[in-house]
This record gives sequence, C-alpha cells and structure tokens, in this order.
Amino acid sequence: MTTSPVAMAESLAAYVDQLWDAVVTVDEHAAVRRLFDAVDAGVPPEDVLLDIIAPVQQRVGEHWAANTMTVAQEHAATAINDRVIAALAHHRPPAATAERGGRITVACVDGEWHALPARLLAEVLRLRGWQVDFLGAQVPAPHLIAHLHQTGPRAVALSSSIATRLPTAHAAITACQAAGVPVLVGGAAFGPDGRYARLLGADAWAPDARTAADLLSRGMPDTRAPALGHQPVDDLPHLSDQEYSLVARTAPQLVKETLAQLEERFPALRDYSDRQRQHTAEDLAHITDFLATALYTDDDELFTGFLTWTGAILTTRGVPAHSLHPALDALAAQLKDFPRARRIIGHARRALDAGTDDDAGPGSVSSDVGPGSAPAPGSSA
Repeated sequence: MTTSPVAMAESLAAYVDQLWDAVVTVDEHAAVRRLFDAVDAGVPPEDVLLDIIAPVQQRVGEHWAANTMTVAQEHAATAINDRVIAALAHHRPPAATAERGGRITVACVDGEWHALPARLLAEVLRLRGWQVDFLGAQVPAPHLIAHLHQTGPRAVALSSSIATRLPTAHAAITACQAAGVPVLVGGAAFGPDGRYARLLGADAWAPDARTAADLLSRGMPDTRAPALGHQPVDDLPHLSDQEYSLVARTAPQLVKETLAQLEERFPALRDYSDRQRQHTAEDLAHITDFLATALYTDDDELFTGFLTWTGAILTTRGVPAHSLHPALDALAAQLKDFPRARRIIGHARRALDAGTDDDAGPGSVSSDVGPGSAPAPGSSA
C-alpha cells in the first residue's frame, strides 16, 4: 500500500517531535529507538536524515536563539544527533556497496567546527552509492590537499556555517581546484542564495544535502587549475586597498582599544567581573571578525546581517539591540582612514536603530551571553 504524501508528512512530523523530546531530555537511547522505529516502519533512511534529524537540529538552533536552551544543552543535543546518525548508518546499511558514483571527499573548512551538516551530506551520499571520505570538522587546507592527491576523488564537498570562515574557504577552494578537483560548497556561510560561493569561485553550490547529492550525481564540471601564482586578489580586486588585511591583522588591537574606549565612556564597565569582561572581549572580537569578512567580500549586508541577528539575540536576553552602537562608534573612530570599513559600519548602524540613544550602554557586556559563546545564525541547520 502506497502511503499518501499527507500521511507521510504527518508521520515524519510525529517522528520529529519524538526525536526532539529525546534530545531535550538527553536520552540517547530513546533517540536511537525512535529513528530505528522510523526505518523499520518504512521511512527511507535518507528521509530520516533530512526530514527528521535535520529539522530537529534546526529547532535546537532556534531554541538557543530564543534563549530557551543553554549553550550546554545545545551541545548535548547536537552530540546526540551526531551519535544517532552513526547508529542509523549501521542499522540499515545501503543494499549496494558498489561505488556507483565514485569517490567524494566531504570536509569542513579549517576553523569550522559545526560538522553535522557535512555529516548529513556524507551519509546521504553513502546511501546513494558513493564512496565517501568524511574528514570532519576543521580540516586544514594542506591536509585536505594531501588527501586529494592520495585518493583522487571526483569532487570535494566543503561545508562552512560561519561567514568568518569565508577567506579560509576561498583559499581551500582555490587549492582544491589547483589540484584538479572541482569543489561543491554548502552551508550558511555561503549565503542563502549561494552568493559567496559564486564570489569565491566555487564550481557549484547547494542549499541542502539533497540538492548537493543531485548535483554530484549529474556530474561536476571539469576544473581547470588556476594560473600559477593565483591569489585571492585576482578574484576580488577590492582587496588591493589592503583594508581587509589591515583589519584582520590588527583585530586584537582594535578589540583592546574598543574595550578601553567603552570603559572610558561607561565607567561602570571597569567594575565588571573577569567573566563579564571576557564575554565583552569575545563579543567585540566577533564583531571585528565579521567586519573583516565583510571587507573581504565587499558586502555590507554580511556585516549588517550579523549585527541585526546579534541585536535580536541580545533582545531575547534583556539587552536592547541599540546598545551595540557605542562599540560600532569606537570601531569607526579607529578606522577613520578606511572608507569601505566606515561605509559597512554605517550601513549596519542605520539598520540596527536609526534613532538610537547613544547612552544606552556598551552592548552585550552585561548579558553574559554573546555571539562568542554559541553558534552563528543558521549554523545548527
């Protein structure tokens, strides 16, 4: 008997709720049982991965953002989902183990520790008959390239959830192509429409694992190795003004000076505990890192999107979004000779609050929770 689409959707929704209940109560055994039940009931393993586990992980990120789940709870839930994926792979292994599609390398770019999206893709590809080398999180480019030379895959699938990894991703994309291997990228870092994948010269971009698997099945384009001595500035001419390099290189000093200016403007900050000061410095470091990445891509919206997301996160924690303005002002003052940086900061400032009260305070310094202590937007999906 064929299950109707409506009945299947209702069944999947029920399994999502059951898995959610298991991960929030940190009951790994219950989580595994629910998914084994789904497979035994006839739900295709690929659907279990992408229509049950992935939505639950998305819900985890949403609850963290809404301040209804702590960072520790988010990590515990993610760990359970990761172990459930491993258990599922051995419950009903693919019927055909022959390499129907060939060999694929799946990895996260260096510095990217959110490995679950890449893990889901790797398992989907295995189900579809590929031989998959899953290298996991934070793979340095030299190690990735060495692996490509040793194994000769048909393509590399690179994942990144955090936009600040885009410069690193660009270097990895270029290195893989220089080794003659085409690159498919995915993850929130590359934008909801893949704009940064195109900007950085990736051979293909996919918004989700199904689309990625379909693209790989159709065949990736032949990669022509970049010219000898190819540099990022060859793809991104705006880098020639050195604003990105200078901001990235001096980021620790920018954070230190911004913190000092905030202390001068808001004396109460001097009485903060070591933990509060650490969180403040982490928040400022993330703001500076996203500014540097926006300079790398020359995209105002990248920085503005991060700042408005941060403002929304702070609001859920009782800190007004416009309290970020003093930190932006301090950064802009230090970068007075950087026209692109000042343009990007100004765009974000206006988006946050056109009528801000500049005496509101130094931002997330009093929230004790900031973007330095949890995933970036979209990274849990």
